[in-house]
Order: sequence, then structure tokens, then C-alpha cells
Amino acid sequence: MKPTPKQRIWMYESMLKSRLFDDALFEAYWEGKKPVFHMGKGPLPGEMHQSFGQEPTAVGVCAHLGPDDAVGAGHRPHHVAIARGVNLKRMAAEVFGKKTGLSGGRGGHMHLYDNNVNFFCSGIIAEGMGPGAGIALARKMQKKPGIAVAYNGDGAVNQGAFHEVMNMAALWKLPFVCVIEDNNYAVSVTTKESTVVPAWKRAAGYDCPGEYVKGNDPDLIFEAAARAVQHAREGKGPSILEIETERLHGHFIGDSAGYRSKDEVAGQKDPIPVYRKRLLDEKALTAADMETLEANVKEEVDAALKFARDSEYPAPTEALDRVYA
Repeated sequence: MKPTPKQRIWMYESMLKSRLFDDALFEAYWEGKKPVFHMGKGPLPGEMHQSFGQEPTAVGVCAHLGPDDAVGAGHRPHHVAIARGVNLKRMAAEVFGKKTGLSGGRGGHMHLYDNNVNFFCSGIIAEGMGPGAGIALARKMQKKPGIAVAYNGDGAVNQGAFHEVMNMAALWKLPFVCVIEDNNYAVSVTTKESTVVPAWKRAAGYDCPGEYVKGNDPDLIFEAAARAVQHAREGKGPSILEIETERLHGHFIGDSAGYRSKDEVAGQKDPIPVYRKRLLDEKALTAADMETLEANVKEEVDAALKFARDSEYPAPTEALDRVYA
């Protein structure tokens, strides 16, 4: 199953929106942190994990999902959240810790939740597996439509949660898709240094399909995701979809990635200009239409950042609201 022209345009639009959003956050993150870096300063204190280069993994899968489906991401969630349709203004406000954020500014960028589109994420490695499979179990027990998708990095496959959830999901034939974003690094450790058997090959141990997609190509990811999603919708159980992708920046803002060689960095390919050129060459969009699309995306991102900056911070007296003991 190949993507339609409309789907391909949406994939580019979503990837670009994620990129421009991350670009804007990157600039905001450094405010107040120069000339001497202090992680706690500025409007965005703490760590910030961004999606530069991994945008295709989100759009190729989320293009197949509907309102009854649920999606969970990991600690690098912006591209998945945007592809899923999370409200961009409220997402930006949450990252800035504002009252108008998705969780009232309490979660930050690694804990984004939007019930309107069944999206969640977690900063704990592989911890999206359990909630994702739990949602899939609920759908099956209640005989309701919908599947669950959980995104993880390649380092997450060595966590116990990965094995435990895949084992039970296969045993109970849950409508569940495990997506592995293989950017070849778990922080600073390469996949070859940490993993003997890749995730997609481990699928055989759970008696379920496993597939590896090379090239960080939105069109190829779309085709592979179609098979995984159909498998889940037909009640055949889970599958593992591992996708080769790129982490164009360090693990977090401020990580100089000195553990990577100059040749490796020079060999990286940015998927967004590559896909943009393909759409123009294949006449999926005219140059004029492309300019209009890109201007509209920039306007939307700018509006979201303005909304976030203009919103109020929660009052100190609200610190214990929504806390359950």
C-alpha cells in the first residue's frame, strides 16, 4: 500500500511542522543560558530532547491511525505528538510550563498528554509499552475498535518492560504495534555495543511479525506501517516495526556528541529536504503550492510559540492541585 498524493503532502507538512517547532524551541532553550551554560536558567529549564532527523518515523505510522487508536511516545516525543495531531498551542504552552498547557504546565516536554487524540508519552525508557498494551487490552476486552502504538528507541529494547509487554501482547493477541526508532544510539552508546539481536528479529521469539525499514524514508515507512497496522486491526496480535532513522543533533540540547566521528556526522542525511525535493520532482506539489504550505506551517508554529510565551504561569498555590495521595 503506497501513500496517496494527499497523504504524502500531509507527511511533509507534519515533518516540517515538527522541525520548525523544534527549531523555535532550540532558540528559546538557550535564552538565559549564555555565556555560561546553566541548565536551570531561561524559559525552558532542564533537559530538552528534540526530534531532528526522526520526523519520518512519526508520519509514516500515524498516517494510518484514526480517532479510535492510541499512540504513545518516549522521551523524544515532539514529532510523534505533532503527527498525531496534538494541539500545537497547548503543547507549546506545556513545554514552557504554562497554565494553558496540556497538563497545566506540570508535565513538561517529556510528559505530553492529549486525551482528544489519545496521545501520551513518558520520559522513562520503555515505559510507554505497558500503557500502550493496556489500552490495546481494553479495546479488545470491550470489543471496541482501535489499536495502540508504542514508540521506543533502540536502547529501550534491552529494558525488561519491552520483553514483558511483547510476551503478554503476543500471548493475548492484542491489537498492538511496537515501533522502534533505530537512530543507532542510546544516549552515547551505539546499538552494536549494546545489542546482540535487534528488535525486529526478536519478534520471532514472540511468534509475531517483525520488519526493519531502512533509509529513513517516509514512503517506505508508510508501506511497512500499513502491514503492521492491518495485522493489528485484523485481530492477529502485535508486531514489531523497527525503523532506521537519524538523530541529527546530540541526545539533548547541549550534548556536543563528541562520541561520534567526523565522518559519521558528515554522512548523515536530513530527511526533510530530501523528501521536499522528491515531492517537487514528482510534481506532487508545485513550487508555488510548496511555498504556500511552508508559509502556513511557519505561521502556525509562530502562533503556537507566541501563545505559549504570552500565557501565564501557574500560581504557586496550585502546586498540589491534581495530585492524588
